[in-house]
Amino acid sequence: MSDSGTETAPAAQPHPRFAEALAALGLSVEVRRFPEATPSAAQAAAAIGCDLDQIVKSLIFTARGYPDASSQGEEVPVLVLVDGASRVDVERVRAELGATKVRRADAALVREATGYAIGGVPPFGHRTRTTVLADRGILAHHTVWAAAGTPHTVFPLDPRSLIAHAGGRVVDVREQTS
Repeated sequence: MSDSGTETAPAAQPHPRFAEALAALGLSVEVRRFPEATPSAAQAAAAIGCDLDQIVKSLIFTARGYPDASSQGEEVPVLVLVDGASRVDVERVRAELGATKVRRADAALVREATGYAIGGVPPFGHRTRTTVLADRGILAHHTVWAAAGTPHTVFPLDPRSLIAHAGGRVVDVREQTS
């Protein structure tokens, strides 16, 4: 139990691929494991005891016909980092990339591109290198939380370091609310 009387999750090991990425980056982070999966941002925020917008979602999209793509005709995976309270504006992602088409990737492509299942995708340590767009909204906090490779594990990091380790470019890609 913590001082506030709430139960805290024990320290845990991240997914092996993510552990390798942490070691390669020279990063030491506290990984928390929850007995129940926290595949959604709302579930993760409730389990951690933080605000929903302190959660960083790592979302995979596919883009076609953009300058950084290896082949203009192929769909290539793109990682978008956005806070847990926001939704991604696909048209803004398309415009940022200069792509002709962008769509949300299906579960099979997410696993193929990242090596992780949806609900546990971390912001770095993926099977393949992708373009990374990080929404500016995640910079609003001193600490943010992201998946550590499974739907049961999370880790905290300051947002600038998280974006830097992910190789992300800070952009505005979340849906704007009126």
